[in-house]
Amino acid sequence: MFVDQVKVYVKGGDGGNGMVAFRREKYVPKGGPAGGDGGNGADVVFEVDEGLRTLMDFRYKRHFKADRGEHGMSKNQHGRNAEEMIVKVPPGTVVTDAETEQVLADLTEHGQRAVIAKGGRGGRGNSRFATPANPAPQLSENGEPGKERDVILELKVLADVGLVGFPSVGKSTLLSIVSSAKPKIADYHFTTLVPNLGVVETDDNRSFVMADLPGLIEGAHEGVGLGHQFLRHIERTRVIVHVIDMSALEGRDPYEDYVTINEELEQYNMRLTERPQIIVANKMDMPDAADNLAAFKEKLTDDYKVFPISAITREGLRELLFEIANQLETTPEFPLYNEEELSDNRVMYRFDEGDAPFEISRDPDGTFVLTGKALERLFKMTDFSRDESVKRFSRQLRGMGVDDALRERGAKDGDIIRLLEFEFEFID
Repeated sequence: MFVDQVKVYVKGGDGGNGMVAFRREKYVPKGGPAGGDGGNGADVVFEVDEGLRTLMDFRYKRHFKADRGEHGMSKNQHGRNAEEMIVKVPPGTVVTDAETEQVLADLTEHGQRAVIAKGGRGGRGNSRFATPANPAPQLSENGEPGKERDVILELKVLADVGLVGFPSVGKSTLLSIVSSAKPKIADYHFTTLVPNLGVVETDDNRSFVMADLPGLIEGAHEGVGLGHQFLRHIERTRVIVHVIDMSALEGRDPYEDYVTINEELEQYNMRLTERPQIIVANKMDMPDAADNLAAFKEKLTDDYKVFPISAITREGLRELLFEIANQLETTPEFPLYNEEELSDNRVMYRFDEGDAPFEISRDPDGTFVLTGKALERLFKMTDFSRDESVKRFSRQLRGMGVDDALRERGAKDGDIIRLLEFEFEFID
């Protein structure tokens, strides 16, 4: 089964918890704190494996959760960092954040890697919090939660040349003759259900990869027919070979077919019109094909070369392949995304007055609800089993302005405050 789009869940590993511990050697009086830091959580890394051709494996495993870091230990021993989680993807995979629709990575070359979900840093042990005023703190941090997100994987096959056209115009037959590919060929529409790739070699020893895409029909860019599922695969091609049935045996006008397909390509992605196009007049061995070709050329206004061929008799194939190879030599790559569109996967901290560290809302039962990434991260990294950690968390909330904001919203003694699934009592 060919799978070219799938949605998966990824989560970086949580950081290990810091530890509260003290030195207890016999001859070391007032040994002091000795709690180690937790190790960093593992990143989820996508890596290209040229041996893969489809996203089929993701149909059976859609959750990828990396390991957490090791917890800190006594004697100031830090926990071990977790090893990154490697997820293999086929070349041509585009990774997009499902919520923000931001393109995270465009993975095209074997061995290329991208960090999709960053692991959390390890929590600090109590030796990190020692000060002259508090030389023996009973205080440590939990590990930072790893980044979690839903991502959409789209496979856009890597081919130099894309064959487009209506169903049953001879695209699969052409590919099977000029390459060693064995696509399914039959006398009915939509025989081709998945993109087929073949390596083509010309008589002068030039080679390129050709893709046969399922047939397009009018309205394909809106989801009509079968080809709309595979239009994404033509985005990487450098040359478009437009195959037209010049025999008109199905009662369609060849020129109208040509205009319809080009409109579908333009509606799907305007940048497809930038690519050079070669028109292939197929089935020239059939009656009336020559007359139809003459009428086609009279109507044609675009400056594209037309190559009359017969895929069955192999007439005109040599000249066609030479022209495709010539076009590829002078046509640059068409990158799908600019560099600034791709996330560089580095953590950038910047102050933005528009991003509030927390928000306050009220449930119908009158409970005050606190939300916000910074606040929730702080909460998850607090060890509530120790009084000093709870007091530190209270001070941090006060410093963020949460107390004053709650008072402005009308919070009074005894009111319930909810943060994530936990509830607190407001004390003024």
